[in-house]
Amino acid sequence: MPDWSKIERIISASTGANFEIKSQSGIAGGDTNQAYQIKGMVADEDAEQHYFIKFNQNQRLDMFEAEAAGLAEIEKSQTIRVPHVIASGIEGKQSYLILENLVLTMGGSAQELGQLLAKMHQYTAPKFGWYRNNTIGSTTQANTQTMSWVDFWREQRIGFQLNLLKQNGATQSLLKKGESLLNNLDSFFTGYNVQASLLHGDLWSGNYGYLMNGEPVIFDPAVYYGDREADMAMTELFGGFPADFYSAYNAVWPLDAGYETRKTLYNLYHILNHANLFGGGYVIQSENMIDQLLGYL
Repeated sequence: MPDWSKIERIISASTGANFEIKSQSGIAGGDTNQAYQIKGMVADEDAEQHYFIKFNQNQRLDMFEAEAAGLAEIEKSQTIRVPHVIASGIEGKQSYLILENLVLTMGGSAQELGQLLAKMHQYTAPKFGWYRNNTIGSTTQANTQTMSWVDFWREQRIGFQLNLLKQNGATQSLLKKGESLLNNLDSFFTGYNVQASLLHGDLWSGNYGYLMNGEPVIFDPAVYYGDREADMAMTELFGGFPADFYSAYNAVWPLDAGYETRKTLYNLYHILNHANLFGGGYVIQSENMIDQLLGYL
């Protein structure tokens, strides 16, 4: 169990207010971290305050620090709401990340979510990638900065995952098809100018919600700068977003016609990652997606 008295002191030092924990409750749902909601009082203000804290093994501190940096990067864009970072570090044998606790509901404006995400994607950088690596699930996500988006996607996304699959004993059929796809990657970007947009990086339906006033919130990012289509493609994976979200997004910044083809290329990255993490049907799905993409050539 965490030493909650030390967590109290960490929060007090980070916020500059004397915080006293009154209760803590475990939160189910994650398969990577232990998570708790902390309820307490700010003594100087006689006000109730809540925080959200995640724990993992102490060697996973870099994962939490990268998540904290990603949330700060999105916050810096002044577009869509994310949980504010309170602190991260190591306590005993555990690493931790403490965040503002946001009470979320699934009832809110999908239109506003689409509009704000489009504005976030208009926050750009001169290079693709990011200044640090992070994780996608529990897998390392390499973000070495480069001027070439095609090279970035070839080497640090699809190629990276295929190399992991090779180490995990994937079939020669899948690996050879994957190599053929990598060799022809430029074909998917003919006449398409990619901007280095700020991306959430792991934007599936489980990583957004709404505050009680309806304001959209995104969380659990795997931030980097890249083609905005990569974020949009993932919104169609694992359940999809409401139709109003897509119409509102396109009203602010219409997607290129080639998106309908490239979204399979972008979602292949996440399915390959699931194949590496979980195996089974994701391996078959990966090969089917590669077959589909090779069929476009």
